[in-house]
Amino acid sequence: MAESPSNTEILLARTAVALLLGLAVLEVVWHGLSSDDFSRLWWNVVARPGGPMTFRFVLQPVMALLAAFRDGVRDARLDRTPYLSAIVFGGGERRGARLWEGVVSTARILILGAVMDVAYQLAFLNSFYPAESALIAILLAFLPYALMRGPLARLARLSKMQRAPADRATFPGRNK
Repeated sequence: MAESPSNTEILLARTAVALLLGLAVLEVVWHGLSSDDFSRLWWNVVARPGGPMTFRFVLQPVMALLAAFRDGVRDARLDRTPYLSAIVFGGGERRGARLWEGVVSTARILILGAVMDVAYQLAFLNSFYPAESALIAILLAFLPYALMRGPLARLARLSKMQRAPADRATFPGRNK
């Protein structure tokens, strides 16, 4: 089983979830829900990579990939089911537990992403659409993490398997 997160990591993860949910609720309260709002949201999301503060479109996914690498190596060492596969096809408690692992691992990145997007909107757009901040944080932090943790675990497994014959040759008494 994976090691338990610290109290600080749990607090950060809960804060990240509360922040993202709070931003989504705030969007509904301030701007309501309509098809125009959804088209504006996606238009603004697609337009952002070309504007100011573009570095966050590299910084946040790289940070997420580092977290995915760390957790993927741990998954390979523990011989766990690939992350995204466990979330999509896993059952009940296992799905929720694995999803929570990802939130705990990316909590700092999610919070950073939301805060950076709020600053971006206020400084450069002179408007504030809270749901866009939540969406950008998820797209730049959690999505790369979820997509890459499984493949990185597979690479770690392959690396472990390629080293295994040399280890056995060096230590013939070991069967693992």
